[in-house]
Parts: sequence; structure tokens; C-alpha cells
Amino acid sequence: MSSALRVVHEPDPGLDLVAAEKAAGDFLRALGIQLDSESLQGTPGRMARAYAELFTPRSFDLTTFPNDEGYDELVLARSIPVRSVCEHHLLPFTGVAHVGYLPGERILGLSKLARVVEHFACRPQVQERLTKQVAGWLSDQLSPQGVGVVIEAEHTCMTLRGVQATGSSTVTSALLGTLRRDARSRQEFFALAGVNS
Repeated sequence: MSSALRVVHEPDPGLDLVAAEKAAGDFLRALGIQLDSESLQGTPGRMARAYAELFTPRSFDLTTFPNDEGYDELVLARSIPVRSVCEHHLLPFTGVAHVGYLPGERILGLSKLARVVEHFACRPQVQERLTKQVAGWLSDQLSPQGVGVVIEAEHTCMTLRGVQATGSSTVTSALLGTLRRDARSRQEFFALAGVNS
């Protein structure tokens, strides 16, 4: 098994910042926002570049190492920053992810847990899918004994509009393998993640 898997996001051949800037300008004008002032003239271009950045994950190497010591206890990274965009309103949601796994034959470079979260968060998303994608991908790539992912996030589509439930957060979880089947392992994961199960 290779020690590193290169995870590359290929630029979308359909990415057209010129068209996106024009569409952003049309969108703002359709909402009655005049773009004549010096501070607003460049807003459509900034909007287009900002969304292109939000939807483009950085490439990274998924570095793994032999589990020479036979480590079989939980490895957990807590409070990994999450930023994504709700696919229903294209408004941001932000929070933290707690990602853990029970190693098999290989262990993962710790920073890569954050990279995997970012990789799947950089697209229009729903939190439920994001949680499952991170867990499933780590399970596929590492073949661990178990994987656990909890994401806690505030959705601005819920706090800034509609119901305006300021201060509310949404919690999702995905447990695979031993962390799903074994009650004690599941409880340990939630306890170390700081989540009341």
C-alpha cells in the first residue's frame, strides 16, 4: 500500500468567473441593489470569486503510516473548523467536526482529518450528507476498525432568515464499524468528543 494518496480537486471546466460576475450583478440589481457607488461597483466580481473559493477544496496528500505498534484505541481530533454552504439557500453554515477512528493496519497523519472535512465541505452541502461522506471516505481509505464523525454547526439559513432561530445549532453523527456496533466504544467516542449521547 502506498504511504500517500494524492487527493486533487480538478478545476471544473465549466467554471466561468466572467459569467458568474455578470450573473451576480444581475442578481443584485434584480433585488433592487444599485451598484453605482464606488464601494459596490466591484461587488459582483468579489461575490463570484468568493463563491468559487468556497466551492474549491485544496489538494492534499492523504498520508498514512504502518500501524507498527498495533495501536487499537481511539484516535480523535476534536473541534475541527467546518465551513460550508447550505445547498438550499446558498448561505453559509459553520461549526466544528469531531472525527475519530479505531486504527487497523494503517494510521493517518492527524492533520489529514481536517483536510478530509474541508474536502467534502467545499461544495453546496447539507450537514447530514457531509457527515456521512467524511465517515464513509475515511472508512474506505483506511479500512479502520471503526469511524465516528460528529458535526455541530450553525446554519445561517435558519438563524438569519425564516424562523430566525438565533443561537440554535444542528448536530449530526455517523458511526461505522465497531463504533456503531459496540455500545462501550460508541459511548467512549461521544464522551471524548464532548458530545452527550
